[in-house]
Amino acid sequence: MTDLDNKIYEALSAEDEALLKEMETEPGYFTQAFGLFSGSFGWISWVIMIVQSLMFFVAVWMAWNFFAATDSVSQLRWGLPSVTLILAAAMMKLSLMPVMQGNRILREMRRIELLRNR
Repeated sequence: MTDLDNKIYEALSAEDEALLKEMETEPGYFTQAFGLFSGSFGWISWVIMIVQSLMFFVAVWMAWNFFAATDSVSQLRWGLPSVTLILAAAMMKLSLMPVMQGNRILREMRRIELLRNR
């Protein structure tokens, strides 16, 4: 090993120690949730949340008209799409949970790798 190799190893070792200290505590739920909106695939999370929000607000508007309707045919015309949109919006929001779980697993694997290389 040359002197340059030793310097690189020492620098990486110090960097690994800093990363390991940072990874000792798991980030909170909101930190993990807002972390979905950054990175190379953050735009997908933004699109999902915007579409989900639009679906939710349209569903609330339809539910409002459902409760204002006087005959049963009008109630069906407003109520069924409202329930469908609310369920679809909930499913879209829940589609981000596996991504959070995958990020947690990757973080733990990196932590184990750093501990192993210590």
